[in-house]
Amino acid sequence: MARKSRSIIETARPKYRVWRIAIYIRLSKEDARCFDESESVTNQRKIIEDHITEFNDGDEYMIVDEYVDDGISGTTDDERDDFQRMLSDIKRGRINCVIVKDLARSFRNYSDQGYYLDDWFPRYNVRFISLFHQSLDSYKDPQNMRSIAVPIQGVLNENHCAETSDKVREVFDMKRRNGEHIGSFAAYGYIKDTNDKNALVIDEQAATVVREIFSMFLDGMSKNAIVRYLNDHGILCPSLYKRECLGLKYQNPQMNMIKRPLWCAMTVTSILKNRMYCGDMVQGRYRIKSYKVHVQEAVPKDEWYIVENTHEAIIDRETFEKVQRLLLRDTRTGPQQNKLYLFSGFLKCADCGKSMTRSKVGDKVYYYCRTYKDQSKGVCTKHTIRHDRLEAAVLYAIRQQVYLAVDYSKTIEWINRAPLVKSQSKKLIDAIEQKERELSKIIRYKQAIYQDWKDGEISHSDYRHMKADYEQQADALGAVIERLQAEKAEIENGVDVENPFLLAFRQYQNIDRLTRDVLIELVDHIKVYEGGSISIVFRFADELRRVQEYIEVNHHNEAV
Repeated sequence: MARKSRSIIETARPKYRVWRIAIYIRLSKEDARCFDESESVTNQRKIIEDHITEFNDGDEYMIVDEYVDDGISGTTDDERDDFQRMLSDIKRGRINCVIVKDLARSFRNYSDQGYYLDDWFPRYNVRFISLFHQSLDSYKDPQNMRSIAVPIQGVLNENHCAETSDKVREVFDMKRRNGEHIGSFAAYGYIKDTNDKNALVIDEQAATVVREIFSMFLDGMSKNAIVRYLNDHGILCPSLYKRECLGLKYQNPQMNMIKRPLWCAMTVTSILKNRMYCGDMVQGRYRIKSYKVHVQEAVPKDEWYIVENTHEAIIDRETFEKVQRLLLRDTRTGPQQNKLYLFSGFLKCADCGKSMTRSKVGDKVYYYCRTYKDQSKGVCTKHTIRHDRLEAAVLYAIRQQVYLAVDYSKTIEWINRAPLVKSQSKKLIDAIEQKERELSKIIRYKQAIYQDWKDGEISHSDYRHMKADYEQQADALGAVIERLQAEKAEIENGVDVENPFLLAFRQYQNIDRLTRDVLIELVDHIKVYEGGSISIVFRFADELRRVQEYIEVNHHNEAV
């Protein structure tokens, strides 16, 4: 009996265990912004280590490693490098106990919390200990792990994260609306102001490269030719420049894949399209899908935050807009060519609308319809025209427009010296007064039929029909009056010699040859017809029409 009793006693003796501990610590971006010392890495470590020293249950506790994700959100485990390293060590058997300060340190995603506490950790026989807010120990108190308070705490943590995300986004959006720069890094060509982290100042070394890129593009160089020039001259691409010259911790995913990044056409295009360079703050082009899904998505252009004139421009607005117009054109270069041809991107077939293609025959250059030459001779015809004849015709047409601009400027100066109230303005005033009298009459009629209905002279049905008819007439008269008033305001405001059409063409009074810069400034596109005739669509067509109408209305009328 004694032997049996001793055997029972030995079986009941507590089993000695060795706990190989992983201390997991996380400091979120929100904690860092709030400077909450209680959540700091140092304090989390001290709290956990103090708790470990208080264990007095006969088991052995040894800290194997510390895993720290500093400044990382807890809403997703994929982006937490040390959290992933801890999971790998658990799989390898290095760890069998995880200790955190509280559940929010390890999870702020309710679904992740449930997955790891109920499935992943038990599957790998890992003891999980959380010290505060919801005290947990899956080994000593497994029943508590099934408490309803645990998922509730997870929901509260996730809700807190969602609310914090919304508040942070609201603050950022307010700063964007105010034109304050909130990005981690300034656009190439700028650096953050040392006195104001939300303001930008020009970085002259990089700004010189930006100006050179714009200048080369306007000079006719293709984007690929610009790329070759920059790389051949040893100019660092933006990502390398930020790291090697400015000493910034700039990360670009492509930098990890390429030994030494170079300039590429995409980078040049991005610089040429960036409104930041003409002094406008452009932000909000990308956004994170949600506080749980940390994936960037492009934002439609009409939802961007754009505030004009927030910082010093590197490129003047006129040059920038000229480049934007040029980027919209089909401007491919020929083989072994660095510069664009004179008419690249300007010529269109008048019938099918496709671009014209360039071809050299002997010492002569011709243009053909691209559809005819490359796709089908049965769909369109040649629409051929010789380069020298086309150039001469376009130069002549521009000279005619210049002559008009000079002549119209003189006429407008004469008109604007006359009294402000012109005859056409008087006609419009009379027309407005007449329509206003008609509207007043309609309103009186509408009031009268109401009284007739009240007095029983007309039925309610007649009243409703007559009321609807008068309201329709009143709306129509109101629209006419509004249009006449707009015409009157336009006539009285007049046109001056600073009109965009007049300004653009007057500067070329002594033009003697056609250049690509002139075409970019003055011409929208050129249509080529079968037989070699052309029509030129100039820019500022609406402004020209306004000038002509203004002169026509006021030139031969006496002031009243």
